[in-house]
Amino acid sequence: MDQQQIEAVQTGQAPAPVGPYNQAVKAGGLLFCSGQIALDPATGAMVGGGDVELETRQVLTNLQAVLTAAGCSAERVVRTTVFLVDLADFKLVNDIYAEVFSTGISPARACVQVAALPKGARVEIDCIAMLLGH
Repeated sequence: MDQQQIEAVQTGQAPAPVGPYNQAVKAGGLLFCSGQIALDPATGAMVGGGDVELETRQVLTNLQAVLTAAGCSAERVVRTTVFLVDLADFKLVNDIYAEVFSTGISPARACVQVAALPKGARVEIDCIAMLLGH
């Protein structure tokens, strides 16, 4: 695959990356979205004050903004990974996740507990989606 077949996706509707990566990359008919945490796209500040419900809603809003910028939608997502600092938050995060990923076929998913996430986040979600026309 040459560089012409790889395209970075960038939108101001989602937080700017906090490191040397893109919000998403289009390659081979797929969209690979970087993990999103609960950053406010306008300010770069964390949202929710540690409230996992508010964080999860912002994470999904950010992820949907990246999907939209790539010409995609939640219905095209085929794989997600959910990272939680505390698996005790699983049910609440899962319920909110289902609000976004309940149309059509739900994506395959992994959910793991991690020791820590960037900026003190309690939840991070990444995904892979099929681009339209593929």
